[in-house]
Amino acid sequence: MSKPPILFVHGAWVNGRCWDSFRGRYAARGYTCHAPSWPHDERPVEELRASPDPALAGVGIGEIVAHYKAKAEELGGKPILIGHSFGGLFVQRLVSMGLGCAAVAIDSAPPFGVLPSFDALRAAFPVIKVPGHWKKVLTMSEDDFGATFANGVPPEGRAAAYAQYVVPTPGRVYAQATWSPKLVKVDFKKQDRCPLLLVAGGEDKTISPSMNRANHGKYVAGPVTDFHEFAGRSHFLIAEPGWEEVADHVIDWVEAQLA
Repeated sequence: MSKPPILFVHGAWVNGRCWDSFRGRYAARGYTCHAPSWPHDERPVEELRASPDPALAGVGIGEIVAHYKAKAEELGGKPILIGHSFGGLFVQRLVSMGLGCAAVAIDSAPPFGVLPSFDALRAAFPVIKVPGHWKKVLTMSEDDFGATFANGVPPEGRAAAYAQYVVPTPGRVYAQATWSPKLVKVDFKKQDRCPLLLVAGGEDKTISPSMNRANHGKYVAGPVTDFHEFAGRSHFLIAEPGWEEVADHVIDWVEAQLA
């Protein structure tokens, strides 16, 4: 029996290359993996940093979710869905649409009804303090990357990780997450959906573990909805040291559901 394909969904400040390690590990287990980037982000990291497409400023949550919905439907509508950060929220939205055979949301941005923690507000402040951020393309500073996004990466490795992964992102997604609840609404009561796993990093300073637990707690009884927290891991637990444990836990959980 063939294995379903995997569709990865990345979050803000990175592009699809952030899944390269997961893709290689899962390919070795016989999976076909797809990690498309957000619209206008399908170029090497170096090019995106040097010359972001001005059209990126107009990309919002609706466009991104529609982009991945189309990708999922191209794969037959029932791939394994794995998302990180904003990508985790987008995966939850896709699950609400009836897509996916199993889904994982890692350090998911909060859907409507889950309140941000103080740490989350502090991590978002460099974006929301920028005048007109909702119509601009923004870049995360190396200091912010190390303090709130990749605090699990050893200090001596943060500059290299920043250079390898960080790209400009549209401030529009942050504005819409705050002011457009319909775009971040999840159907927590949907009964005919696939199994869902929510994963948290215990030292995540962008999406606090408490937010992930609250997110998990919103789902009503019915389809499988599991939660796992990795102690000592940051928001960037998909690419920081020890990512292998995260990757293996995720795919082992998926295979248990599909069995």
